[in-house]
Amino acid sequence: MPILQFTPLRSFPSPSFWQQLTSLKLDTLKLDDSAIDIRGWMEEGRSVYDKEQNVDLWMSGSVAVDADSLRDVVEERLHPSTIPLQGRLKNFNTIEEFRSPELKKESFNDVTKQLITSFSSTDPITTFNPFLLVSYADLKKYTYHYWFAFPALIQKPAWELVIDEEQQGDGENISLRDWNGDVEALRRMKSDAQISTEAFLYRSIVNHEQVSLESVAPVEAWWTFFQDVPEDERTLVFHDPTSAPNLPGWLLRNVLYYLAHHLPIPKGSAGKKVTSLRVIALRSGSSGTRASTSKIFRIRLPEVAGTSDVATTAVGETVPAAVGWERNSQGKLASRIADLSSTMDPKRLAEQAVDLNLKLMRWRIMPALDLEKIAGIRCLLLGAGTLGCYVARGLLGWGVRNITFVDSARVSFSNPARQPLFEFEDSLNGGKPKAAAAAEALRRIFPSVNAAGIDMSIPMPGHPVSPQAESETRDTVDRLERMIREHDAVFLLMDSRESRWLPTLIGAKENKIVINAALGFDSWLVMRHGSVEGVSAAFVGEKKRLGCYFCNDIVAPTDSLTDRTLDQMCTVTRPGIAPIAAGSACELLVSLIQHPDGINAPGENLDSMQSDISNDKRSPLGLVPHQLRGFLGQFRTMLIEGAAYDRCTGCSTKIIDEYKQNGFSMLLRAFNESDYLQKVTGLDQLYEEGEAALEAVDWDESSNEGSL
Repeated sequence: MPILQFTPLRSFPSPSFWQQLTSLKLDTLKLDDSAIDIRGWMEEGRSVYDKEQNVDLWMSGSVAVDADSLRDVVEERLHPSTIPLQGRLKNFNTIEEFRSPELKKESFNDVTKQLITSFSSTDPITTFNPFLLVSYADLKKYTYHYWFAFPALIQKPAWELVIDEEQQGDGENISLRDWNGDVEALRRMKSDAQISTEAFLYRSIVNHEQVSLESVAPVEAWWTFFQDVPEDERTLVFHDPTSAPNLPGWLLRNVLYYLAHHLPIPKGSAGKKVTSLRVIALRSGSSGTRASTSKIFRIRLPEVAGTSDVATTAVGETVPAAVGWERNSQGKLASRIADLSSTMDPKRLAEQAVDLNLKLMRWRIMPALDLEKIAGIRCLLLGAGTLGCYVARGLLGWGVRNITFVDSARVSFSNPARQPLFEFEDSLNGGKPKAAAAAEALRRIFPSVNAAGIDMSIPMPGHPVSPQAESETRDTVDRLERMIREHDAVFLLMDSRESRWLPTLIGAKENKIVINAALGFDSWLVMRHGSVEGVSAAFVGEKKRLGCYFCNDIVAPTDSLTDRTLDQMCTVTRPGIAPIAAGSACELLVSLIQHPDGINAPGENLDSMQSDISNDKRSPLGLVPHQLRGFLGQFRTMLIEGAAYDRCTGCSTKIIDEYKQNGFSMLLRAFNESDYLQKVTGLDQLYEEGEAALEAVDWDESSNEGSL
């Protein structure tokens, strides 16, 4: 009798599987390389009839994995010829681990051991053919190294194919006989019996009325189900993934092994074994030249029934030897590579690449980092110069997707060397508008960013507005108010003090996050404005909030640009100052929005790190200071906290109430009247009090010159 041989299984991982694995690796598994359960779906073999050639084209099924394979909840599969299989995924963290023969062998033996354990258990068998997938995901290149295995236990001596006169063939090319039974009826009976495994038992008994009664049962019920059935009529049915006319599929091997070695023997039936049976290889559809593509054949186990060889696991345990690593397209026992980079949208690749760098932070360093909160924040950058360009790049690196520039200048020849979003061509022909050019450059760098550029000049105190320009100025103020309301964070990155006043006032009124950055020659300031609604926890007794850019000044903002020399009008700084300040501004914003209190977070310093405040009351990124003042000449940075000033011209209650009450008319007076802001806030009274105090001093004018 010829040895029974089997057609190997084939795998088919869809691109959606690798995309889902990428998400699972980044967001859930991270550095955990423990094997996890996955699902697969096997298709039965089928044939397609070629009418022109009058031949059947045989098509074997495969074990497919897709995005649903890695999900907890999966919609019920409706295709009747798709059979669910259970598997294990071992995704290694390094390519070296993936290439290790010992580690792959260990994973293979673990699945084999799991299979044998299920055979010996009293629980119902859920699968006879668990599969293994080992992989390594190179998430930077979007290439996936993988290797499927379908462990099949080795039977010695092997099962033999029984040949009768009707089956005589030419040597080993022996065709299995067609089976012309009702395939769909078998599937319905299996479904009604709620059998989920790849194989089941079938019998047809003729009753006393000469009516054929058909029924099915799980494989474990062999002895009771076939109690009154002659041995030559005991039938095993399995879903066959192959289409070969002369060989059954791989899934049959483990079922036969189970019947030979692990099938429970009823009491009083010592020595009873399964030595022969009839098998129906269930396949899909019918061919054009034959009545059916399903096959029927008989097999038997030689009288001297042995066991398989054994393999040793990593912990010294022995399991029956098994084979089943899939061969690649060249027919070699080797892994395969799935490269999705060439099939993916480049924009989507860029998005995932940016997300990759950020999500890696959460693997080891910062599991509590909320990247979704960062990605969703809308940032308004007032100023598209040196600071604006560097801040935009920093925000982009953090995954911020919505950035709007506001600037009224054009790119000049001096800009590209210091402002990284501009190129030489941008300064030709009078220069492109800075805001629009910066937004365009940002989209070239990262196409998925929602970047916009607004060409607009911000009205300023000390810069009078003529009656003819009042309507245009009103429209500008309305537009600025609308933009600040529509954004979550506002960066003040302008090159003059007075241009920061109106955004400071509107930001305070709307209670928005306002980040201020200002440069000196070798010094810089980065600060966040305090929340008008919140109260800093650092001032519980005084109930004061953190101050704004103008809170430390007792002089209202005025014209700082007129009657200035060139070096006074330009921002003259050491080149390294701007990226330091811009980077600090970005980090301050991200640290702030990660803080549990958000905009109301207290101003923290080094002493705060030593306090006993619990971690859930801190930002996972560390300190969230109020102000950072840096001195490049000393390579030193100071953390400063300043309370809000009740006579501040930018954020005091008096100035905000005046703005809420009088609106644009209040702003117009601030632009046109040099002493208006002092009168509203009470700074004029402070000046008078100071003068009175000086006059009240009893100066000793009789002292000799030079004496103390």
